[in-house]
Amino acid sequence: MEAIIASAIAVLGTLLGSGITLGVQRRTTERGHQFTRDEKLRQERLDAYTAYAAALINYRRCLVHLWFCTHEQPPPEAAEAVQIRAYDLRSKAQEALFRMQMLTDNEELSRKGESLLAEITAVHKTDNRSELDQRRTHTRDGIAHLVRAAKQHL
Repeated sequence: MEAIIASAIAVLGTLLGSGITLGVQRRTTERGHQFTRDEKLRQERLDAYTAYAAALINYRRCLVHLWFCTHEQPPPEAAEAVQIRAYDLRSKAQEALFRMQMLTDNEELSRKGESLLAEITAVHKTDNRSELDQRRTHTRDGIAHLVRAAKQHL
């Protein structure tokens, strides 16, 4: 009788130990998968935020060049060619914005990104050099601010 009780206790102990081990292993595996998913999302956000900031910088630079092409004599380059590049760079900036918006869970950051694109689009729409300089400074600072805000959401 004592042998049966001892055997039953041994079997129950083995089952209990196996169950606990399985639970611990399952939790450890789930944590590992969650960490991997979180890290992948963080990396995708970093890539998207960086690509959007770079697209904004290139688009802004092209619009400033377009301003000089339309307001300086002689123009450094044909304005029509620069305008075509600006359209292409705007499309790339919009694509990067959409990717950023798909990956961020922060609506304020998404809105800031969208409004900054609109501000940059208006950079070259002035006849006044001092207003151009103000818009250049404002949009440069806006890009820097967006990057700092995006950094908080990685």
